[in-house]
Amino acid sequence: MALEIVLITGMSGSGKSVALNALEDSGYYCVDNLPPALLLQFVALEQVRQAGRVAIAMDVRSAQSLPLVPGQLATLREQGALIKTLFLDATTDTLVRRYSETRRKHPLSQKETSDSEQEQRRALVDAIEHERGLLAELREQSKIIDTSIIRSAQLQGFVKSLISTPGNQLTLVFESFAFKRGVPGDADYVFDVRMLPNPHYERELQPLTGRDAPVMKFLEQQADVRQMLEHITQFLTHWLDAMARDHRSYVTVAIGCTGGQHRSVYLVEQLAQQFSNQWATLKRHRELGT
Repeated sequence: MALEIVLITGMSGSGKSVALNALEDSGYYCVDNLPPALLLQFVALEQVRQAGRVAIAMDVRSAQSLPLVPGQLATLREQGALIKTLFLDATTDTLVRRYSETRRKHPLSQKETSDSEQEQRRALVDAIEHERGLLAELREQSKIIDTSIIRSAQLQGFVKSLISTPGNQLTLVFESFAFKRGVPGDADYVFDVRMLPNPHYERELQPLTGRDAPVMKFLEQQADVRQMLEHITQFLTHWLDAMARDHRSYVTVAIGCTGGQHRSVYLVEQLAQQFSNQWATLKRHRELGT
């Protein structure tokens, strides 16, 4: 049996420990902050003891040896290991706020030379941006999860969903969101559907969501909604085979409306159903917490 490996990397303060806990709950043997120089030896040891699934977290504390990782992953794949790489990210403002709340020091922060709050914030922002540069190559090769405005329970649930998908084929992630809360940072494609008829202005539909039958019926009757669904379907159908041939593991398609309750939710549900016959599909409704 091929060894399944989940590699978790990402920005300090983005929730890597939360993701690792989710994998441990799912039966993975987990190792936190493994130095990249030891990756191949560690995997060889796990293969000897016939481990089935392992999860490894790496971060910028091993900055000097991080450039080794892409080549090591290629070697492991050639040896037959099934590898998924997850990169947890968040906006700089979010990371600054989290560090301020916990009063922890960023691993790349230099010794503070001033008591000025403004200068300390500037030093923290500089450390975060430096970290982004060091992790850029790993980010490019990973499935990105934006943790800026999701709760720990949502993150754990999404990680568990991602690892349950087949490791040798492309997985489509359809995500609904509200533009008023920001565009998801992990989206590969973003479609704006705010121009479509809005059930929010129908009194009896306002408290419902795009998963409820009355809202679905309302939107199904709108020609613009049907055309939008058709256009997005045509676009994805045309390009998904090419992305699969390019060895993409995940493609995240984000659908946004004003509140993330009705139109975007409905379209995500419809798209996931349409593409599930050919591709592995996942659904996320950011504003609904699912």
